[in-house]
Amino acid sequence: MREGRTVTIGFVPETSSAAVSLITRTLEPAEWADMGVPLLASPREVVKDLYARHLPAPTTAVVAAYDPDGRIRASASFAFRTGVVDGWERRNALLSHLRRVIPHDLRLRKPVRTAVLMVCRDGIPGWTAEDGAWMWGLRDACTLHGLRCGSYVTLTGDGWHVIGENRAGRTPNAASWSHDRAGTPAVQAPGATPALRRASVR
Repeated sequence: MREGRTVTIGFVPETSSAAVSLITRTLEPAEWADMGVPLLASPREVVKDLYARHLPAPTTAVVAAYDPDGRIRASASFAFRTGVVDGWERRNALLSHLRRVIPHDLRLRKPVRTAVLMVCRDGIPGWTAEDGAWMWGLRDACTLHGLRCGSYVTLTGDGWHVIGENRAGRTPNAASWSHDRAGTPAVQAPGATPALRRASVR
């Protein structure tokens, strides 16, 4: 009678598959560039406008939807927890806030509105693993809401930076909110309609 032998069938441990899944829910700058994200005609004006509407402090994200003519249709800001490198959580948060401020466009054959995300955070202005999760989350949220995926902007102590592009500026920055909130309240952009002002919630 032969002694029993232990045979390895080849199942991958559950923890390994979970780790692989987490790795895939992120985007690097090169992958982002390959997506053909539409460029902002005037990134400085977009950043200044979103900043004025929401006065974001560090650990605040601002997501906005724009019409084909470049006019903002709706925006929302919300606090987020740091250290998240899985785009799944970021996608869920973005999708939740987009649904609150603008109806989906899934009935259209091709998206016409574009979503832009600005994340105010501490740290370096360049790409980080957390930015990769935000970028994956923005792309997926746009797909599920019928929007085009637009630019991803970081707002740090050094200023603003459009990830994947060579465009940046010193103001506003992640510390600007403390000065502006101590002074006069932020004013809505000129020409904003009452409906738009309600949608631009903080």
